[in-house]
Parts: sequence; C-alpha cells; structure tokens
Amino acid sequence: MVSLQFFQPEDLPDLNYELDETQSQFTAMAEEALQRIRERQDDLAHPVTIFYREKAAGFFVLDFGDDKFDLTDNPDSVLVRSLSINPALQGKGIGKSAMQKIDDFIKDNFKDCHEVVLAVNKKNTSAFELYLKTGYLYEGKTRIGRNGPQYLMYKKL
Repeated sequence: MVSLQFFQPEDLPDLNYELDETQSQFTAMAEEALQRIRERQDDLAHPVTIFYREKAAGFFVLDFGDDKFDLTDNPDSVLVRSLSINPALQGKGIGKSAMQKIDDFIKDNFKDCHEVVLAVNKKNTSAFELYLKTGYLYEGKTRIGRNGPQYLMYKKL
C-alpha cells in the first residue's frame, strides 16, 4: 500500500499540495527542497517520493551532507529532512508506514549507512510522537531551528 522510490520529475505534480499554516512552518515543500538541492548542486541529497496506492502522496530527502553532523558524530549516518504527506491523505497511516519502511530503503540503497537522524520542532507533537512510535530515540538533546527549539532524534540501523 505504501512504498518509497527515488523522486522522479513526473512525481512533482502530485507533490504540489499545500500544507496549512501550522504544518508549513515545520517542513519544506517538495519543490522548495528540490530547488535547494539544485542550487547547491548537492549530490549528497537524495529526494524520495512516498507512494500510497501507486500515487505520489508524500516526500522527504535523505541528506548525507555535513548538516547531519549537527545531530550526530557518526559519518555513516543520514539526515531525514523535508518530510511531508499530502494533507488530503493524512490520517491514513502513510507517514507511519513510510517511517517504518525507511530503514529497509536505506539498507537496500546505502549499505554503509548505519544511523538515521532527524530534528523535529518541539511544537510539532504529532511528528515527535510518530517518530517515537517508529523506533526513533530522543535522549534529551535539542537545538534551535528556524522556528524554535527542536528535538534531536536518531535510530540505529
């Protein structure tokens, strides 16, 4: 029902959904994230499309660049960023399923990666709870992000 695939340009029309004011303060939209990757000519950032019933339903980036070192000292880690699910499809377990599938996706495509890290805004309680439910650990580390304090979370693969 939910699958993950590397982003393809033909996915973009279905990923041009609008997030509400609350959600948009916590994540970048697919087009914004892709633009940043293009501007930086970033070959360490890998955009991924979340499919639900074979239709693009969400998006995130696996970033192997130096930004991950704000969250971990592990060079064999990846930072998950810009995660979003189409609001019309939220509440169906797509985000939870995607976060459960991300481990195998990383193991299959990036064999040297042994840790996943992410930062979640302290005010984004639903995302924080989702990450906890899908095996991410929070050990009290925080940082200040663009919209306030963030919890730093990780999962060993």
